[in-house]
Amino acid sequence: MENYRKSLKTNSQKLRNTPTDAEQRLWQRLRYKQVAGFPFNRQKPISNYIVDFYCAKAKLVVEIDGAQHVEEKHQLRDTARDKALQQMGLRVLRFDNRQVLLNLDAVVEVIYWAVCKRVKS
Repeated sequence: MENYRKSLKTNSQKLRNTPTDAEQRLWQRLRYKQVAGFPFNRQKPISNYIVDFYCAKAKLVVEIDGAQHVEEKHQLRDTARDKALQQMGLRVLRFDNRQVLLNLDAVVEVIYWAVCKRVKS
């Protein structure tokens, strides 16, 4: 299990109770070990962050980005966050809301292949 800042737990629980439409749709496809038979968590605290989805066995983080992530300040934060997670040995996949809402099957396929690759490595 990944270490995390305990103060994030309450916020992660709130985020689980108020998912975006894109998060809700993707969760329907990730839950119950539907992707390659591996479990995912949602709104999982890891270190100083809360990640949207996490597969511990594959050390894979999946982030769903809203429109605000197009802004430069958010991109800089995302880059720093991704780098910190990668330094922990995690792979980070990012998709925007539109990708999830308009082409969910393709998003799930990318996640599937990333899980398979990470688990076999």
